[in-house]
Formats: sequence, structure tokens, C-alpha cells
Amino acid sequence: MMVHVPKVLAAEQVAYCRHALDEAEWIDGKATVGEQGALVKRNRQLPELSPVAKQLGEMILVALSKNSLFFSAALPLRTVPPLFNRYEGGERYGTHIDGAVRAVPGTSFFIRTDLSSTLFLSEPSEYEGGELVVFDTYGKQEVKLAAGDLVLYPAGSLHRVNPVTQGQRTCAIFWTQSMVPDNQQRELLFGFDATIQSLRRKQGESDETVALAGHYHNLLRLWTQV
Repeated sequence: MMVHVPKVLAAEQVAYCRHALDEAEWIDGKATVGEQGALVKRNRQLPELSPVAKQLGEMILVALSKNSLFFSAALPLRTVPPLFNRYEGGERYGTHIDGAVRAVPGTSFFIRTDLSSTLFLSEPSEYEGGELVVFDTYGKQEVKLAAGDLVLYPAGSLHRVNPVTQGQRTCAIFWTQSMVPDNQQRELLFGFDATIQSLRRKQGESDETVALAGHYHNLLRLWTQV
């Protein structure tokens, strides 16, 4: 399941991020991948523990905590602080699968990476190429979203970033451990919740929506691992 979450960051927040990132020191993106990833990764990123990365990452995590669509789709238990990456001059990230477990920078903790997120910080008109290409059960999906928008998808999906042939692509990426680790169960719950919310918008609260909400929470209780 791939979910587009619009306007995670407001325009002024995107502008603040862009200014801070333009002033920051960037390093080779291979610093945070293993031997296999290093063979196909060609980009730059902020050091994980840099003050800029920590400050902007906290802002993004706060925004996510207030986003009902992200919560419904991800059912997040833990999310690692975002990484910030940048592509230009033909840089790319070849086809790969994200690692199943990721360390939380600066701690001894690890999370299971159930879901991957890419939060776009550059407008599509600012660069050519650079599409996030995800191979899922519905085939090849190409994603290039407005600045401030996010795409969420299963971390076990094959994916790549196409070469940026002109301009500059800047994004934040991060991983989430879900309270419901099974992709199919999580997708069913997301559809269930979306239906309940749609009914509430159309007819308000009713005996039927209360009953449906009860079924939703009983399934969530059955499948949740916390």
C-alpha cells in the first residue's frame, strides 16, 4: 500500500528547512548504507547527528504527530529521526530494499523498519528526473510530489531514485515501526478507518458509525503489537 500524505509541512516550514539545509555541510550519502547499498547510492546527505538534521527532524516528527492521515496509514509505534538527502548532477540511488532493522542515531535502540517515508522539500519544477520509483503489487509506481508532501510505502518494496539530470532534489527520508506489522492487516485497517471517516462527514455520528468504530478498534486490539 502506497499512501500520499499532502501538506505534512506548511509552505513556511518548507522554506525554513530549505534555508537551513542550504547553509549546512553535506557529506557522501554512502555513510549510512552497507556494502550493497554503497554500490548503487550516489547522493549527499546531512550527518545524522548534525545540529541542523536534529532540529529539522524534530520539526518533522512533531508535524507527523499531528497528521491524522499519516497516523491512520502507518499506525506508528516508533519513527527514527529523518535523514536529509540531496541529488543533483546525475546523482541517483539504484534499485534496492531498505534494511529490515535500523539503529536510532545516538542511542543503543533499534527499530524494525515496516514503512518507509519520503518527504519532498523541492518542488517538482525545480529539477528534472529524480522520481522515486517503487515496485509494489500494482507494478511500477513513479512518485514526484509537491514540496511538503510525503509518500508512505512498505519498507520491503524494491525502489530507486532516478538520476537527477537538472536542478536539485532535496528530501527527508525516515522509517517507521508500526503497531501492526502485517502489511495486509494494516491496509485493511486503513480502509476501514477511511470508510468510517467518510460516513461521519456525510451523516455525522450514528449508531452505525459507532458500531463500525467498535469493530475497527477490536481488530486493532487483536493485531496490535506494542
